[in-house]
Amino acid sequence: MISHASGTSVADRRLRVLLVGPSLDILGGQAVQAQRLFDRLKAVNGLEVDFLPVNPRLPGPLRVLQRVKYVRTVATTIAFVLSLFPRCLKVDVIHAYSAGYWSFLLAPVPAMLVGRLLGRKVVLNYHTGEAADHLNRHRSFAIPLMRLAHAIVVPSQFLVEVFAQFGLKALAIANFVDLDLLPHRDRPKPAPHLLSTRNLERLYNVACTLRAFALVKAQIPDATLTVAGRGSEDRALKALARDLGPLDVTFVGAVPPDQMGALYNSVDIYVNSPDIDNMPLSIIEAFACGLPVVSTNAGGIPFIVQHNENGLLADRNDETGLAAAILRLITEPGLAARLSAEAYGHVLKHYTWDAVGCHWHHLYRSVSNGQESG
Repeated sequence: MISHASGTSVADRRLRVLLVGPSLDILGGQAVQAQRLFDRLKAVNGLEVDFLPVNPRLPGPLRVLQRVKYVRTVATTIAFVLSLFPRCLKVDVIHAYSAGYWSFLLAPVPAMLVGRLLGRKVVLNYHTGEAADHLNRHRSFAIPLMRLAHAIVVPSQFLVEVFAQFGLKALAIANFVDLDLLPHRDRPKPAPHLLSTRNLERLYNVACTLRAFALVKAQIPDATLTVAGRGSEDRALKALARDLGPLDVTFVGAVPPDQMGALYNSVDIYVNSPDIDNMPLSIIEAFACGLPVVSTNAGGIPFIVQHNENGLLADRNDETGLAAAILRLITEPGLAARLSAEAYGHVLKHYTWDAVGCHWHHLYRSVSNGQESG
């Protein structure tokens, strides 16, 4: 149990928690989850919650440094690290969000080191589907650094099993969606209007979605595809869409979280084709909106999407299988309605704040009382 100079124990007062993670200036699933958790935790009795962005905006004229590649990383990291000590001094538990590789070293590791130095409890919240590769490539220092955490939390049972392979104990607390922002609509006979919302990076293999859509378009001429997201593959994917022929593909760029509900509502089928993944928030959001889901079976996705039960799965990088699944949803009577109903019930049971909020509160109390899970 943490005690302070006043002699007051954590059990006798509000528990102070600092979330350390990306702000919505870095638009992505981790930033959305961090902001969503912060907003919800503020309303929990017995908790006092603050948020420290790992990507702070520099003040005044120094902000120009964040417009220069590489300089931006150095300047932002220095500003973040300098802010850690005064902010960590004021809390009992530091909850650090983490991706893999270099971002692991630049953000959660400094937070964990400062937390340990100051005698605070540390929770590492790891979110990337590339965990196995990260831990395998950098096991000599990544694994010891992760042991700085008093508890390691991941969003899926898939990552619990990955971490166990490297001798690390992790606890699964699922991502959650805000149903107020996601209008639900039944689609008993889905129109051939498709949506992809993954960032345009190689591991998400949006190219496979484009190739699958070309096969669908050949059989259903009025089919359309909306591609939301941004990333390093932007130009290559737009060129591929042109090369595949006259396709009705619309690239809409990055979409703010508060506008995603309207985007989901404008289409009838959600398509996802990554090669590497963990627990994509976009699938859960699609479930919540009533969209039937077709996905490749990468990483932790089969832990969310059960084939022929609440969605349809194809093998990774298999555009033929993906297209066949999409066509099944459009042509097979009752299939979309059955899958979507099951998926919506799955969301209500596992992926709302009511389902996961108590687990976070319990975890913070447990680690503050010295009950380490990592």
